[in-house]
Amino acid sequence: MDRKRKWVLNSGALLVIFLGRMTTGLEVPLDLPQPPTITHQSSKDFIIDPRENILIYCEAKGKPHPSFSWTRNGTHFDVEKDSKVLMKPSSGTLVIDISGEKAEAYEGIYQCTARNEHGTAVSNNIVIRQSRSPLWSKERKEAIMVQVGVSLVLQCRPPAGLPPPIIFWMDNNFQRLPQNTRVSQALNGDLYFSNVLLDDTRNDYICYARFPHTQTIQQKQPITVKVLDNSPSGERRPSFMAPPGRSSTQMALRGGVLELECIAEGLPTPEVSWYKESGDLPSSRMSFHNFQKTLKIADVMEADAGDYRCTAKNSLGSAHHIIKVNVKAAPFWISAPRNLILAPKETGILTCRVSGDPKPQIAWSVNGVPIEDSPKDMSRKVEDDTVILSDVQTGSSAVYQCNASNEFGYLLANAFVNVLAEAPRVLTPPNNVYQVITNNPAFLDCASFGSPIPTITWFKDSQTSILNRDPYVIHNNGTLEINVAQSLNSGKYTCIASNNLGTRENHVYLEVKEPTRILAQPEYMVVQRNRKAVFECKVKHDPTLIPTMNWLKDNGELPDDERFLVDTDSLTINDVTEEDEGTYTCVMNTTLDQDSASAMLTVVEEPDPPTDLELTDQRERSVQLTWIPGDEHNSPTQKFLVQYEDLLHQAGVWHNLTEEEGTKTTAHLDLSPYAYYSFRVLAVNHVGYSRPSQPSRQYRTNPAAPDVNPTDVHGVGTEHNNLVISWKELTGLQSNGPGLQYKVNWRQKDVEEDWSSETVANASKYVVSGTPTFVPYEVKVQAVNDYGNGPAPEAVEGYSGEDVPMSAPESVQVLVQNGTLAEVHWEPVLTSVVRGRLQGYKVSYWRERSLHQAEAQQEEQQVLAFSGNRTDGRLPGLKPYSLYTLNIRVVNGKGEGPPSPNHNFETPEGVPGPPSFLRIKNTNMDSLTLEWGPPQDNNGRLTGYTLKYQPVNSSNELGPVEEMMFPANETTVILSDLKYSTRYKFYFNAKTIKGSGPTITEEAVTIMDEAFVQQPIVDVVKGYTEPHLPISPITQSLRPPFHKVHSIGPAFTNVNSSVVGEEGAVISWEYFGPDKNVYVEYIVENSKEDWTKEFVNGSSGSQTYLIKGLKPGTSYRVRVVVKDHSEATIHSTEELVITLPAMKSNQVDLATQGWFIGLMCAIALLILVLLIICFIKRNKGGKYPVKEKEDAHHDPEIQPMKDDDGTFGEYSDTEDHKPLKGSRTPSNGTVKRDDSDDSLVDYGEGGDGQFNEDGSFIGQYSGKKEKDTHEGNESSEAPSPVNAMNSFV
Repeated sequence: MDRKRKWVLNSGALLVIFLGRMTTGLEVPLDLPQPPTITHQSSKDFIIDPRENILIYCEAKGKPHPSFSWTRNGTHFDVEKDSKVLMKPSSGTLVIDISGEKAEAYEGIYQCTARNEHGTAVSNNIVIRQSRSPLWSKERKEAIMVQVGVSLVLQCRPPAGLPPPIIFWMDNNFQRLPQNTRVSQALNGDLYFSNVLLDDTRNDYICYARFPHTQTIQQKQPITVKVLDNSPSGERRPSFMAPPGRSSTQMALRGGVLELECIAEGLPTPEVSWYKESGDLPSSRMSFHNFQKTLKIADVMEADAGDYRCTAKNSLGSAHHIIKVNVKAAPFWISAPRNLILAPKETGILTCRVSGDPKPQIAWSVNGVPIEDSPKDMSRKVEDDTVILSDVQTGSSAVYQCNASNEFGYLLANAFVNVLAEAPRVLTPPNNVYQVITNNPAFLDCASFGSPIPTITWFKDSQTSILNRDPYVIHNNGTLEINVAQSLNSGKYTCIASNNLGTRENHVYLEVKEPTRILAQPEYMVVQRNRKAVFECKVKHDPTLIPTMNWLKDNGELPDDERFLVDTDSLTINDVTEEDEGTYTCVMNTTLDQDSASAMLTVVEEPDPPTDLELTDQRERSVQLTWIPGDEHNSPTQKFLVQYEDLLHQAGVWHNLTEEEGTKTTAHLDLSPYAYYSFRVLAVNHVGYSRPSQPSRQYRTNPAAPDVNPTDVHGVGTEHNNLVISWKELTGLQSNGPGLQYKVNWRQKDVEEDWSSETVANASKYVVSGTPTFVPYEVKVQAVNDYGNGPAPEAVEGYSGEDVPMSAPESVQVLVQNGTLAEVHWEPVLTSVVRGRLQGYKVSYWRERSLHQAEAQQEEQQVLAFSGNRTDGRLPGLKPYSLYTLNIRVVNGKGEGPPSPNHNFETPEGVPGPPSFLRIKNTNMDSLTLEWGPPQDNNGRLTGYTLKYQPVNSSNELGPVEEMMFPANETTVILSDLKYSTRYKFYFNAKTIKGSGPTITEEAVTIMDEAFVQQPIVDVVKGYTEPHLPISPITQSLRPPFHKVHSIGPAFTNVNSSVVGEEGAVISWEYFGPDKNVYVEYIVENSKEDWTKEFVNGSSGSQTYLIKGLKPGTSYRVRVVVKDHSEATIHSTEELVITLPAMKSNQVDLATQGWFIGLMCAIALLILVLLIICFIKRNKGGKYPVKEKEDAHHDPEIQPMKDDDGTFGEYSDTEDHKPLKGSRTPSNGTVKRDDSDDSLVDYGEGGDGQFNEDGSFIGQYSGKKEKDTHEGNESSEAPSPVNAMNSFV
């Protein structure tokens, strides 16, 4: 059966509802008889506003619906007789219209009664009182005169109102009077002064009383206070103004509010504190008010009784007051009576358990009548707070009232006893679906009703066992609890309610879902201002639940800002600011559960600049700088950078002076004399530098003699007779004073002479003239200003100027190592002739000529420099078998000396260079011609050449190598016995007695076997042009050789095409791409068909490809393409248009040959004779015996022998068109050559000859095989000569 299921969420909230059902009375379905039950009534004490109608509530339910009546002040209140009173329909609620009437007329104690045929219920006694706001009595107030320092109480004493008014003190301007520990308002409304001040003098102390029900405010006459200072009161210890004395007593009711007050006077103003002697103060329920003078305890309990000590204390002493608190209690429920539903003959108990102080008195009533005045009932027994009902009978239903009272109040409860006999009902809707998260408790409801009370049993799925063990718990109200639900607990559950009158069942369903979990939680982030922050929050949830992701900031909604971008599993904040700091929480909600995770965002930026720069501890050469750090913006300051500006020497330029740790705010600065300093500070944190602070005030230092001398002092001559002394000038800050000059000192080293000196200003060098060439000097430079000399300088060694060397090296020798390397040796020159600092030797050498040549062909000079005092060097890169010349010069700082005499030497022979070229010509099917040129550089006497070659197959695999030697005077060779249509690779080099030189390579392809290669003129646009005959063979040479490096460019180059016969074409190209999927595509020109595609091995370099099976006389468009793995074209060549020639004959027309005509006549004559003989035989009725002839020829075209008579078949017309033996043209258009020397093939100079119908012979050149012809008249085969003759006869 297909049932509709109702979905019920099973969560924590349901647990509360469930527990509530377990503790409330049993509900009777409204369609069953039941006594009245009061469902709503007004409060016991009802204060009314005299300006509004009186509304007294009394609502009840029952079956049948109850009727209502009222009593007022203990007597019946006839509602119908009072036109101002209206009872609402189907209700006991009274509406009293008091317009035009005095509300006092309706004050009193009201009680509502609800009754039907099964019993009577009564309401509480409802006391109706009118709210009152009486006026203050007229009184004349005299000014209060008080001395400074004494205490004072201003009494309010408002008129008694209902309810009591709210008191506050204000002035004439309706401004509240300020209150503090010295001046405060007591609980009774009086204004207390612990001590008065002269400022307390005023004439507008006004007490106001606000009555909340009438929303009126009453004002007391203003009080005037004048504070005198003629006899001020002195300081004194505290004493209590309220309550007076050392102790007092106060009573509080359980559940109410306890307010304890202690107000003390004294000078200075005392402070008040509280302490409970018999225990601790209830911190969770207490609070202090009125500047610690009032202790308030809410929800008073019996444990709050005891002694409370308040202590007032000032500098002169303390005072104590003990308040004894007694806690009383109006009656309160321990267990209120509950409705009973009993079946006939059953027993029930009503209990009315209450407590209070003093102990409440309990009185029972039945249907509103005291139980002692009601009719006797033997089945009823009353024992104080319990009524026992035994063996009840049908019709004994009633409502019992329990009234518990003491001096502080009363409790009234109605509980009915309903005697019913009712079969079970299941009140829980059928097919509810409960959903719960794994590992949470699940509660499956089975609310039922029946009398007697039904017994509840549970079953799961198709099981027969009752669920009454772990993990299942069945509660008294029928609810099935699963403490820790798991996925295996999902399924269908059945509850059965049964009593002695019947059985009912109900089905519910439980679905246990996977919990929602955050797998990747957002992480704490520190982000720079104006950067981006991204919080991730990846969640796993039950796939059957619909999730909702919410992001919170500081437990509130995200700001309404477009910078906040919420994605499915992340939150992005662009251009973060300081306001974005906080805690971000991702909350994943489903209909059953939720999970959340939080992370903080901290926004950092550069620190604010320091402020308040101050200079202290000022001295001649130092000063102390202090500052206040700026805001760090969540990134601690790592250091402070102190900078200075010298307004005297370099205004506007700031220099770094020192750095301090980020925890310091002071720096000791060392200063230079004669400067106008300003300082500023920058803070540095992890983000970067702050803006500079405002500059400090200017600080000037006094002049002094220089502290340092110039640096980088050098003495170097620029001419052979001078010495240039240079130095690095001092900065303005280093000058230490005005009048800065430099004192330059020099003298020749190791010579006994005095120092020479010269003083210069604003200069960084000084030139000493007339010095010897390249001699050592001692130089020094000292700083001087108007306040004295700098420290004594240290001497620095320098040299006067150099001159070019005077002579060249001698004893030059050359040792030749091999054809490309030689060593040169020489004797070093004397130091005296170098005339400077020796830098090395320079060897110049050049090639005069090759030893092959008689005439000199001098090449460009080469130079090698050898640093230092060397005596030898190597000359690499020489050419073998050559004549060289060299010389050597000395080099110093000034330049080069004269060259040594030229020295000649020869290099021995070496291996030759590569041959100048290698060409391939006259390529045929099995042969080709090679031509080459001698090397440009023989490097010796050539002894010969070496040729190696090998075939290369279509997959670029190399075949066996053939090797040939040639003498030095040969330049060509013809290679034969090659394979047709094969690519060959050739390796060629030259030799001397020293060995073989570099190899050059070349490739070529022999032509096809089927026909000569015809080279058409191919134009990409115009197409094919007919070649001139005769056709010469074409060499397909592939360039460049393998050792060539290709530059970056197009993927395809050198794309060419050639026609091979009438049915083939060769495409060649060079490809330099990485992809290997290379295809040749072709299509008939102007055709709409798809391109025909053939795969080619896609290796880089030169490639050729033969396209076969093309149609003669047809034009094709051809291209080469490269495709990727998805068959998309990556590279493509331009389209080439190739036109194949039509089938033509180069044969001689046999029909014009005399010998052929004679032969044909002989054959015709022979056939004519045979026909005549056959005709004669036929006419005679005989048969023509040809068996021997057929056995000799075995021609399959001849008709076979008939089986029935053993004779040959007669000649018939059907055989007239069959060719004679040896005359039929094979299907491939050729005639196979046999052993006979006089066949038609020989005479026709080929195998393609055929006769036309007119007897002429047509030679047809063809490169492909024709389809087999069919026998009979429908044959597409051209007529043979025999057929032609038959037709003739």
